[in-house]
Amino acid sequence: MTAELQAVQIKTDGLKTDKMIINMGPQHPSTHGVLRIILTLDGEMVEHAECVVGHLHRGQEWQGQNRTWFQYQALIDRVDYLSGMFTSWAMARSCEILDDVVVPERAEWLRVVTSEMNRITSHLLWLGTYLIDLGAMFGFPFYPFRDREKLFDLLEEVAGQRMMFNYIRMGGVQRAPKDDWYKRLEAFTKEFPDRIDEYESIVTENPIFLKRTKGVGLITKAQAKDYGLTGPPLRASGVNFDLRTAKPYSIYDKLKFKVHWLDQDAGDTWDRYILRVREMRESNEIIKQCLEMMPKTGEILGKKQIAGLRVKAGEGFGAVESPRGVLGCYIVSNGSDKAVRFRWRNPSFSNLSILPEMLAGHPLSDIMAMFGSLDIIIPDVDR
Repeated sequence: MTAELQAVQIKTDGLKTDKMIINMGPQHPSTHGVLRIILTLDGEMVEHAECVVGHLHRGQEWQGQNRTWFQYQALIDRVDYLSGMFTSWAMARSCEILDDVVVPERAEWLRVVTSEMNRITSHLLWLGTYLIDLGAMFGFPFYPFRDREKLFDLLEEVAGQRMMFNYIRMGGVQRAPKDDWYKRLEAFTKEFPDRIDEYESIVTENPIFLKRTKGVGLITKAQAKDYGLTGPPLRASGVNFDLRTAKPYSIYDKLKFKVHWLDQDAGDTWDRYILRVREMRESNEIIKQCLEMMPKTGEILGKKQIAGLRVKAGEGFGAVESPRGVLGCYIVSNGSDKAVRFRWRNPSFSNLSILPEMLAGHPLSDIMAMFGSLDIIIPDVDR
């Protein structure tokens, strides 16, 4: 080291930076919604973070108590807008459990097929946008949208819409697919594994991606449990819990599939990435099984869908395993055409709660890598 550099080092060693409090958001291109994070920075390092939610409050529960059962079915998939099938399914299950509704077997198979398709579309969008968050603006983020659009074409055919499906109803599903729909879906399941291989060849061992994700945003098994995490963030941290097998519902107990989880004491952002990639492969295999086993004829609705739709008096709770984790719906009914009480257990809310602890001690540049790995949908947080 030269004498000049030594002199500079002596002068700078004793310097301290002032702590800064800055806002990240609520309008920010990488928060995937209107989220405000109040950051206390010591230089480039995050010392403290506070998430301020409520900017996208939809009044989800209030609307459920001020709309009829029939009307509310059409509103709920606008909250977690990337996985509307699961929101509709959670509400339908809570009502069916309370109302003793028998769902036709064919409808249960169609629910699983369309929901696993929706799981794939959700993970595909996450993959593309996550790479943008990390600065991969070279075209790859649009690759997943190619396959996502193919699934949306199929979902639109049975639901009438590409995102806000309103397909799963109390007692079943609203429409049965045509014969060629099954063939086109089967063709997709055959080509999709090669597409995932393509994604992995670009991303999984990419040195820049590894540098941005390996060892970043560690969540221990104990932390994941303490904060009530569910879904990929929980399973990547070493907890083998998936509602489809832990408490089987619908026809999942008739299917053979693997719950992907990482047997370790802590998971980082790369672990959460690879887990979602593996879940897409598994959902594709589930759809294949369903296409082989499901009945192609039969009833699809066990409860008549009319404007005066009612649910008998009492309390009911239903939950499903959504792309973001356990999504639950609690209802109280007095037997009229409106609910007395709606209460949702949204996975994004619980998963976001750990973000301040994750960010502390990391540089500013790691914030979006950690936040994006949780796959938060802000309306699902604010409800």
